[in-house]
Amino acid sequence: MHRHPGATEAPRGGGLDAGTGPWAAIDSSAAFWTLVTRASEIYWTRRAGIAAVNAARRRRFDTLVNYARIHSPFYRDNYRSLPTSGLAPADLPVVTKSTLMANFDAWVTDPRVRLDDVVRFLGDNEHVGELYLDRYLVWKSSGSTGTPGIYVQDVEAVATYDALVTAQVDNRGWDAQAVWRMLSEGGRAALIAATGDHFASIASWRRACRAHPWRSARSFSVLEPVPRLVAELNAYQPAFVASYATLLYLLAEEQVAKRLRINPVALWSGGERLTPAMRSAIENAFACPVANEYGASEALSIAYGCREGSLHVNADWVLLEAVDRDYAPVRAGEASHTVLLTNLANRAQPLLRYDLGDSIVVQPEPCRCGNPLPAIQFQGRCDDVIGLRAADGRVVHLPPMALTTIVEEAGQVHRFQIVQDGPDRLQLRLEHGPQRDAAWTAVSRALRAYLAEAMLPNVDVVLSPDAPIVDPGSGKLREVIVLF
Repeated sequence: MHRHPGATEAPRGGGLDAGTGPWAAIDSSAAFWTLVTRASEIYWTRRAGIAAVNAARRRRFDTLVNYARIHSPFYRDNYRSLPTSGLAPADLPVVTKSTLMANFDAWVTDPRVRLDDVVRFLGDNEHVGELYLDRYLVWKSSGSTGTPGIYVQDVEAVATYDALVTAQVDNRGWDAQAVWRMLSEGGRAALIAATGDHFASIASWRRACRAHPWRSARSFSVLEPVPRLVAELNAYQPAFVASYATLLYLLAEEQVAKRLRINPVALWSGGERLTPAMRSAIENAFACPVANEYGASEALSIAYGCREGSLHVNADWVLLEAVDRDYAPVRAGEASHTVLLTNLANRAQPLLRYDLGDSIVVQPEPCRCGNPLPAIQFQGRCDDVIGLRAADGRVVHLPPMALTTIVEEAGQVHRFQIVQDGPDRLQLRLEHGPQRDAAWTAVSRALRAYLAEAMLPNVDVVLSPDAPIVDPGSGKLREVIVLF
């Protein structure tokens, strides 16, 4: 999730690396009219049927390839041996985050955008949500795959993401009354997410707050202990709540227990996999629908959920290829090793057949909801919810995103595992290397402080002798695991 209503109060932080919210985050008149134009294009193209969607994607693919060859030195060199026209996606070489980041200055299409300058801009959190060079929104990924990324999105791309979200409001289970209450004065919105850096969601959120200061919106840190978060939400009484699936699930438990007493008309989930069981528990607790979104720092709006539990790819603006370890296509119905993303909206930093690192399943049959856009299932992120025993015997549940954020921010590490191997014990697996001891010192101190604030000072936190271990089946790294 990335964009939410603007605020009458200064946001306090928060951010997700994947997904998008339901309101625009841009304020220039040119960007606004781009949003209106794009939303109209999306509506009429999709009304015309899947053939029109595929034709639009093909035109945009050809245009982006040509633009990248002309304006990006990296792609000009990478495509030097390829024909100048008539290329299919499979004709293009796959690119990875590590390769693109190593060639950042040659990758971008605006020569004014330089990595050292962008890093300086991102080093000041006062700039979160401000335009870089008066034209670009920039943010970083958390580096959960091991390599942090820095992403530059032009305002036209951001307008396109907003248009994609706007065009699908009626598919989210939100009725007219819900939308009106969210948008009208007093329709308060709450974002609960990770804090402390230039992540996509908080950058977009703060941009929206500046653009629409008359709307009431507030962000809350996922690092807050659940009892404090519950108290703050009770005081704020939001009509709309956006967060990670696991956090919404924990809040649903609080609502059922009557410690949380809010009456939202709509919920939004992103950044993690929303399972059918989690969706059912959340919707039953709050008596309102939860919208599900699949997005990434590289492309904010990749797919959106339907009431049948599928995710429908925005196939007019995004190309997804489900592939195996060797980048060969997998059959529909099989889980991919990774997925190749082509983002047709952003020209500032072209992404063509980019290894996104996610696992998806392309549904072999048309979705029962009737939407003709390609239907997929997102296989990760599937971190476990930690439940730790307090000194008085109570079990306190902690959202996995809170724990991973602490490790990333305190230790400045991006490849790790938090393992619960007992009712009141956590192990931390870190990569072996010269920074391991320093990272452990910083992370253990931060984790113990967080646990103490969550009324869990009795929990033992230890350093595992093991390095992080990837799942042998998927080849993916799960960051939070419960083993007992």
